[in-house]
Amino acid sequence: MKSHLSEFITIMQNDGLNDLVIRSFSDYYEQILAGATGKLSENEIEPPSKKSIIDYNELKVTDSSPLEKMVVIKLNGGLGTSMGLKKAKTLLKVKEDNNFLDIITLQILQLRKTSGKDIPLLFMNSFNTRKDTISYLEKYPELPLPHLPLDFVQNKFPKIKQEDLSPLKSKNDNQNWNPPGHGEIYLVLKISGVLDKLLDKGFEYAFISNSDNLGAIVDEKILSHFAITKEPFLMEVCRRTEMDKKGGHLAQTKDGQLILRETAQCPEGEMDSFQDVNKYRYFNTNNLWVNLKALKKKLNESNNFVPLSMIVNPKEVEGTKVFQIESAMGAAISIFKGSKAIAVERNRFAPVKKTTDLLGIWSDAFVLTDDYRLILDKNLNQPPAIKLNENYYKTIDQLQNHFKDGIPSLKDCANLTIEGDVYFGKNVKIIGDVKINDSKKLENCRLENVEI
Repeated sequence: MKSHLSEFITIMQNDGLNDLVIRSFSDYYEQILAGATGKLSENEIEPPSKKSIIDYNELKVTDSSPLEKMVVIKLNGGLGTSMGLKKAKTLLKVKEDNNFLDIITLQILQLRKTSGKDIPLLFMNSFNTRKDTISYLEKYPELPLPHLPLDFVQNKFPKIKQEDLSPLKSKNDNQNWNPPGHGEIYLVLKISGVLDKLLDKGFEYAFISNSDNLGAIVDEKILSHFAITKEPFLMEVCRRTEMDKKGGHLAQTKDGQLILRETAQCPEGEMDSFQDVNKYRYFNTNNLWVNLKALKKKLNESNNFVPLSMIVNPKEVEGTKVFQIESAMGAAISIFKGSKAIAVERNRFAPVKKTTDLLGIWSDAFVLTDDYRLILDKNLNQPPAIKLNENYYKTIDQLQNHFKDGIPSLKDCANLTIEGDVYFGKNVKIIGDVKINDSKKLENCRLENVEI
C-alpha cells in the first residue's frame, strides 16, 4: 500500500509538533505500512513466573521513606465521553461534594502537612483537558511548588484512514487527531523539560497513576521497597476476576521479561485464552513506580525514543473507519531490565470508567477518610458488582436524574443488577444479590437477596 508518511509529517510540522513526536508517529506508521497489527500472540508469551511478582503483604515496614525524593504524577487527559461528558472527567463530583481534582489535591496537601515534605503533584493533561483543569486548580494556590510546573501536556497523533492509510481530513480539525495514549508520558517528560527539572532538584522516584483511580494513593511501604531495591520500574497489579477478564493482563516473554498485553493486542482467535483469569492471573492497575534516573538513562540510550509496543485502535469518525495509534505506559515494564510487578489489594484500584463505577463510589460502599483516602467500607472485601441497563443509565445526566432523590445503601451489597427504568428516593438499602427488572420508583425499602 502507498505510503502517506510525508503527508503526515507535513501535517504534524504545520501544527508545531516536536520532532521527537513526529519521529515516534513515523516509526509506528511504518510498522503499520509493513503489515504490523500490534497483536501479541499466545505463542510469544507465557504467564509471569512467581519470582517476578512481589507480594505486598510480605513487604517490611520501615521507620521512614524517602518522600522528599518522590513526585506524584496523575494522568488527566480523559474527557469521559463514554459517560456523555465534554469536559475533563476529573471535574465530576464523586464524594461529599468533592470532584476528583479536589480529592487528589487534598490528599497531597494532607501528606505534605503530616510529613513536612514538599511533595510535588503534577498532571499530564491532554489538549482537551488542560484549560479546565488548570482553571479549577486555582482554588488551591498552595499546590504548585516553586520552579516546577503544575502540569505538562500530552501531544497528539493524526488519525489514519483504514482504507488507504492516508490522513483523515475532517472539516472539524479536532476530529483529525487523537491522544497517543498514556504511554507517551515518558517522551513528554523529556520534551517538556520536566524530567530534567525533577532530577536537578533531587527527585528520584515517580508514582504515576490515573486521575480517575482514587484508590491510587501514596504508599510509603511500596516507596521504601522501591528505593531500597533500586528497581527501575514497578507495576502494581491485582488478581483478575471474572469482572476483569475483558481487560489487559500481565505476561512474560519466553526469556522471562515481563510484558503487558492489552485487549487490542490480542489476536481474534485467542480471546478465550486471553480471558482465562486462572492462566493470566494479574492485571495492571496503572499504578506505576518509575526510577527517574533509570528513565533518563534509558532515554539517553535510545536517543530519547521509548520503544513501547504499538496499539492499533480501530475507530469510526463521521462514517469513516480510522486507526488511532496509541501506546500504554505500563508497556514500559518490557523495556526496563529488572522490572517487577507487585500484587496489591483491590482497594488500590477504584477507577471510574462507567456510570456503574460512579454509583458504587457515590454510595456508602466507599468511605472518604479524614486524610482524603477513598476506601471500601469495612464490611466489603471488594466493591459491589453493579450492572445497569445502558438504555437508562449510560450517561452521567441519566445517572444523576435517576438517583437525584437518594443513593441506595450498598455497603452490604454483593451484586446489584438494574434492568428496569428505576428511580431512587430516600432510605433504600440493598443487601446481598439483588436484581430489579421492574420500572418504578423505590424509596423507604430494604431489598435483600431478591429479584423484583
